[in-house]
This record gives sequence, structure tokens and C-alpha cells, in this order.
Amino acid sequence: MVKIVVFIILSIPVVLVSWRSLWNIKSHGFYRFFSWECILWLFISNYKYWFVDALSVQQIVSWLLLVLSVYVLVAGIVLLRTRGKSKQSREDDTLHKFEKTTELVDTGIYNHIRHPLYASLLFLTWGICLKNITLPLFVISLFSSLFLYITARFDEKECIAYFGDKYQSYMKRSKMFIPYLI
Repeated sequence: MVKIVVFIILSIPVVLVSWRSLWNIKSHGFYRFFSWECILWLFISNYKYWFVDALSVQQIVSWLLLVLSVYVLVAGIVLLRTRGKSKQSREDDTLHKFEKTTELVDTGIYNHIRHPLYASLLFLTWGICLKNITLPLFVISLFSSLFLYITARFDEKECIAYFGDKYQSYMKRSKMFIPYLI
């Protein structure tokens, strides 16, 4: 019961951040919301296991994924802020300010993967799941991953609509989440 109450309370900021896209099923933010909720449930379920058996292979892999998650997130945000803007503005009320890029970013980490911020959430999902794997949390992690995949697909449709052929060409030379794999 306490877990559910904490989940509801911590979901309030997630809803506040996501409210613009919650009513638009064709927006990438709609699906991202559900991934965030899955990640929140994973965290609430596994926070007490973060330092249990710290030197086990499972914990080491978990920490590597969590550190990788932070690295990929920071690298992606820095490039979006420094390379993604131009003097023109992008009007779209469903996008957050940092998402309103007007220049296609395809350097740095974006040279290898199109969605480092979603890749970061994937690494976060599985890093948290590995803290204490149970069948229900494994299934929630699969759902989070599925929601992130759908989020990326809808984001790509939005990018194609905005950037056109330039983005489609970029898609052919980059991977979605993991360089050389996916």
C-alpha cells in the first residue's frame, strides 16, 4: 500500500511535465510518459536493493548501465542545447523547450545514435531492473522498453515532418539507440 501511495505522489510531477502530450496519442511524449511511469515503479520497487551485494556481477552490470545512462543523457542534452538551435523558432506546444531544435543535430553522440535521451532511459530502465530482478519487474522493464521504442518511432515521424529528407538520410547512417546494433 505504501508503495502505491508513493507511486501516486511521485507520479504528480511526471504528469505535470507530460500534460501537454497526454491528450495526443500521436505525440512521442504520450508514450514517453508511460515509460517514465514504468521507470518510476521500478525505482520504487528496487531502491532498497541498490547497495545489496555490491560486488556481484549483477550489481556491477547494473551500475555500469546506470552510469552509462547518465553519460548518454548529458552528452545528448549538451549537444541539443549547443547545436540544435538557430535564430528561427519552432512552434509546437507539445514539445518541451529543449526539444524545439531547429537544426538537425548529427554530430557527437548523435552521429552514432538518433535518440540518446531515450537510450539513456533504456539504460536506466535495465540498470534499475538489475538491482533486484523479479518476473513482474522484468515485465515492467519490457513495457518501458516497448514504450521507448514507440516514443522514438513517433519522434522520428515528427522529425521527418520538420526536417524532411535531411532526417531520412540521417536515419540511414545512424542507429536508434545503440551504435552498430539497434
